[in-house]
Amino acid sequence: MEFLSRWMAYSGGAVLVAIALTTVVSIIGRALSGFGLAPVKGDFEIVEMGCAVAVFAFMPWCQLKRGHVTVDIFISRLSDRKQAILGFIGDVLLTGAAFIILWRLWLGFGEKFPYGSDAVRAFFNLGSKPFFAESTYELEVPLWIPFGLCTIGAGFFLLVAAYTTWRSFNWVLDGKERHV
Repeated sequence: MEFLSRWMAYSGGAVLVAIALTTVVSIIGRALSGFGLAPVKGDFEIVEMGCAVAVFAFMPWCQLKRGHVTVDIFISRLSDRKQAILGFIGDVLLTGAAFIILWRLWLGFGEKFPYGSDAVRAFFNLGSKPFFAESTYELEVPLWIPFGLCTIGAGFFLLVAAYTTWRSFNWVLDGKERHV
């Protein structure tokens, strides 16, 4: 779990570096347009899709390492067992949120994905085929591609959230939360 989460976070970081380089090249192209250079076509689309993919690549690692926001000022005064119980409750709620995020992304992916027979689409609950494959305006990237990548990240986020719920339940049984 940790190995895959870490590598997903590394891939999200690589996407962010690529977005930053694209932005720099595009700004230089705009600044030097009088010298025959030009901005990167569709740079805002690349940034938009890349940020969404990167966020979902970071979420499993963040959950595994308990990187989400907590109110430590209040919690630090409680007993170890109460801290573990509150951590467990937080993990349960976050697992529910991860499920809802994955569910809604899956439905969105189904609306964008133009392939598959009616039987296959019904089996995977993808809904009806769209009348046309929706794509971005300038680059004409089919929207099912970034939706699919985000759905993969959200699916792994749900798995990690379920694992951390089980992990924190064991911490409740031990009476103390372990630091990861």
